[in-house]
Amino acid sequence: MIIEAAERLSSVKTYYFAIKLAELDALSDQGKEIINLGIGSPDLLPNIKVIDKLNEASREETSNKYQSYKGILPLRTAFSEWYKRWFNVSLDPSKEILPLIGSKEGIMHISMSFLNPGDKVLIPDPGYPSYSSATKLAGGEVIKYNLTSENNWKPDLTELAKLDTEDIKLMWVNYPHMPTGAKADIGFFKELIAFAKASNILLCHDNPYSFILNDKPTSILEIAGAMDCAVELTSLSKSYNMAGWRVGCLAASQEVIQTVMKFKSNMDSGMYKGIQLAAVEALGLDETWFRSINKEYTLRREIVFQIMDVLNCNYDKDQVGMFVWAKVPKGKNGEQISDLVLERTGVFITPGFIFGKNGESYIRISLCCNQSQLEKALAKIKANIL
Repeated sequence: MIIEAAERLSSVKTYYFAIKLAELDALSDQGKEIINLGIGSPDLLPNIKVIDKLNEASREETSNKYQSYKGILPLRTAFSEWYKRWFNVSLDPSKEILPLIGSKEGIMHISMSFLNPGDKVLIPDPGYPSYSSATKLAGGEVIKYNLTSENNWKPDLTELAKLDTEDIKLMWVNYPHMPTGAKADIGFFKELIAFAKASNILLCHDNPYSFILNDKPTSILEIAGAMDCAVELTSLSKSYNMAGWRVGCLAASQEVIQTVMKFKSNMDSGMYKGIQLAAVEALGLDETWFRSINKEYTLRREIVFQIMDVLNCNYDKDQVGMFVWAKVPKGKNGEQISDLVLERTGVFITPGFIFGKNGESYIRISLCCNQSQLEKALAKIKANIL
């Protein structure tokens, strides 16, 4: 018996990395050595205190029961204190914070909670593919806006202001930007907030990379009046090496949180308490933690810069986050370079086209690979590509 898939799935493709990882696994099964420099999944361990807290909490009688849909109060309080400590943003833990099973969950939750069929959503090109897929699955219409190197990978708000924004409901932004590593400052966030208010758009800021190789972490919620029109997603996946733990949060006004809760409460039964308590421990770590991981990422990035040099790519050394984004030589495209490197060396590099049309001439390398493997990848590329 064959049951037809829902029509909504016809609007999206299987996530690129799900397909590519299966392909890499198949090559590995054939005996080929594969070095995956693609996905941003931290290979470093979380802080030992965080691991110990998970082990300790798993023995508590209440840990294995269903948990509150809105997360335990200690976790909401920890997120509130974290925002105050790092961004000087005051959030009410009982009303303005909603813990999530990863920020990717939040992208879908926001889309499903606010979009009606035909509602339009502004989405960056290049940008995280989940913004588009979540929009389509919710029945919305994707409206791409251009990001270019000439404009430091920021939207041209003058051009966007010329759009008919009547049917535009959401706008996704993401700084430090993935995949380009571009930074944003408070002045730019003020412009974004002004645009969103003037256009009556809910501005959704996805902010998981603030502390990776970035000496000036910022939150869009630092802007006065931001909570009137903006929400922010944050995650422990990147900054605390807890990608597989699936924990993040949505920071927003009480009205937005209540709306998202209507959807979320029908989708899950709360996050495991042990993970929540471990997340509390992580959120309490000081700047020593970030210095330690960024020291390692700095060393790795230097090797990745060498790889990009061997491939004759151009890149900005001031980019931040856990990737290096680079433009391939003139006359080539990122997919060609990615395929060539994989075929000749067994090293996988992400082609930029998966992030949008404006990424076609680019490639991206993740820093989530140890120095030894990066050195091996560099040697393989030197030996087989030059």
